Amino acid sequence: MSRLLIVDGHAYAYRAFHAIRELRSPAGQPTNAIYGFVKMLEKMRQAVAPSHLMVVWDGGLSAERLAELPDYKAQRPPMPADLRSQLDGIADYLAAAGIASLREDGVEADDYIATLSRAAAASGWKVVIASSDKDFMQLVSAQIGLLNPNDKTGVVWECGQVLAKTGVPPEQVADWLALMGDAVDNIPGVPGVGPKTATELLKQFGSVENLLARIGEVKSEKLRQALHAAADNLRRNQRLVRLPDVPCEFAPDKLAVRAGDMAALRRLFASWGFKGMIAALDVPGEKQAELI
Repeated sequence: MSRLLIVDGHAYAYRAFHAIRELRSPAGQPTNAIYGFVKMLEKMRQAVAPSHLMVVWDGGLSAERLAELPDYKAQRPPMPADLRSQLDGIADYLAAAGIASLREDGVEADDYIATLSRAAAASGWKVVIASSDKDFMQLVSAQIGLLNPNDKTGVVWECGQVLAKTGVPPEQVADWLALMGDAVDNIPGVPGVGPKTATELLKQFGSVENLLARIGEVKSEKLRQALHAAADNLRRNQRLVRLPDVPCEFAPDKLAVRAGDMAALRRLFASWGFKGMIAALDVPGEKQAELI
């Protein structure tokens, strides 16, 4: 069975940048994010053994989400200059390594990842999404798993792990997020509703739609009033957190794992001063991946 690994590019670039605080090329340029990204990606490939692989990058904020909530993700600081300067290097590595990548202006990586995941699953593939973004829990199914780098066990999350984390199954995760909001994306939830209360409400009512239709059944008057006042925001939040399909070609041949260009990789590693990675190129097969 085909297995597609989809990597949240910016998430792992940030993670690599902060994991390795100082590393520079012989010319003095920062290389910490490049080095960490290569190491993390090789580790994931060893763990997942994908037949197909794609790294997806953010192309900017969704115009639709900004129209719904102008402050959407507004609190995020700009990307550090030393990280931004390394993104082209990561792209060069992916091209030399024969790994597909995708970025489109105005399209968020989450939406591309969701679209690709659903298309692959519909074709009978297994899919593993590598990201710590909790929005992806809504996609988990028998065909789609989640590799969360914050989970040190390295287990690919299935429906059971999502239920254990949130208290709700994947199909209720979007409503769960809508109720409690998402500080990472600057989406305000219902005042006084945290993860536990959101879980309890969905266990009782099943969905935000049912909750709003039967709001009089909520026992707490304070909570009932908060939900009533936030009804419009709740519906907006549902639209913000759901991951829609976007125009995106599902081309299995372009996603297939291919042999890298050893000469190009050697030149890149030499320019960055990655001596260990250069040495690994001379080692065959699985041993090479272990050394990188």
